[in-house]
Amino acid sequence: MTSIRDLLGESLAIGETFCLELEQRDETLVAAHPHDASPMDVAIVEGLDLLEERPPPHPVEVEIVGRVVDGLVAGRVVSLECDD
Repeated sequence: MTSIRDLLGESLAIGETFCLELEQRDETLVAAHPHDASPMDVAIVEGLDLLEERPPPHPVEVEIVGRVVDGLVAGRVVSLECDD
């Protein structure tokens, strides 16, 4: 039986990594969620120490983590370079 939590986790892509372009919104780095079905964008809350510039001038690899911050799903930078 599929639960609402399972469906929400799938649409948010918890634990998956994506190549995302970041932008500054107020004091937070944010990326559009790569899944159209996601009800939330991604707030970058971890791995910020890897960034030399905020926002970086190119997409970075971000992992979606399983919590919500200020109404956005949390993410962490895992690499400055994206694996294609």
